[in-house]
Amino acid sequence: MRGVRSRITLALHPGYGAILAALLLAFSFPAHAQRRAADPPVRIDVAVRTIDAFKVGQSDQVRFGALEFRGGLELTSAYREFGGLSAIRVAADGARFVALTDKGRWLTGRIRYDKRERPSGIADAVMAPILSQDGRPLASRGWYDTESIAEDGGTLYVGIERVNRIVRFDFGRDGVLARGTPIPLPPGISKLPNNKGLEAMVVVPSGLPLAGTLIALSERGLDAHGNIRAFLIGGPGAGEFAIRRSDDFDISDCALLPSGDLLILERRFFWWSGVAMRIRRIPLATIAPNALVDGRELIFADMGFQIDNMEGLSVHRTAAGDIILTLVSDDNFSTLQRTILLQFKLIEE
Repeated sequence: MRGVRSRITLALHPGYGAILAALLLAFSFPAHAQRRAADPPVRIDVAVRTIDAFKVGQSDQVRFGALEFRGGLELTSAYREFGGLSAIRVAADGARFVALTDKGRWLTGRIRYDKRERPSGIADAVMAPILSQDGRPLASRGWYDTESIAEDGGTLYVGIERVNRIVRFDFGRDGVLARGTPIPLPPGISKLPNNKGLEAMVVVPSGLPLAGTLIALSERGLDAHGNIRAFLIGGPGAGEFAIRRSDDFDISDCALLPSGDLLILERRFFWWSGVAMRIRRIPLATIAPNALVDGRELIFADMGFQIDNMEGLSVHRTAAGDIILTLVSDDNFSTLQRTILLQFKLIEE
């Protein structure tokens, strides 16, 4: 996905000839990386600027499609490794979160809220390299394009796009010091494009159809009909299915609603219009081996809204029963893009 990200960078702001050197650096990140001991976890400061309106120039509108905007944050940090956020999982309390960057680092912390329950800050932020089995950074073996997180209790699964691997961590026990163990994968995953491969994952919890299944979606690994390849790993019915691709959108993350429906976050890039994002809702009951699935659009946003390269999606339910979607963006470590966090409430219809 790095090539796509670099092209997105060019569309977000005027005057992009000056960033050619930055793009070359992004492409040249070494596959072998440095084979040295991992840096210890470090506490970092994250500064925020609140985003009070989702649509540019309209501060009073809060309803967008099936979602209601709750607020957002633009995040910055002086720490050199901050940025490139490609996935996030927010805990049931709506505060604690774990995220990862596409250069193989964890970011954990807490989302703070104001009296109106709008995001207001980030506290207790810690970053650390994602570790492989031998305790060295996962990136040191060239597995640095970490793009997705799936959570199963205290176990986290991390998807690595460029090499199309999935690594399991006992995060509940060891936190950011957990060491990853690669898991066996169906052969079709290894044949995905290495820059448009594994991009989104979720584990189906007990009590829902496909319970115990790890659902893994590619960014733009297409089948013979031009639809997006996706995989069911483990669980009651392992196999491959497809998600109908439309309007040139690619998948960037997914999450499950408490009802079991699968939300997929998608983004699109055109030179003449920049980036756009949308979220579709796919009934979990329609997903099965060899199925072709589709879902209705919950929200669409383009450059007239407060978006960037939106890559991470998480869902949690508040004590009051509201279903909250949290989205984060990948700034590609570019000064011309932003790391933003957005929250919406799902309005059931």
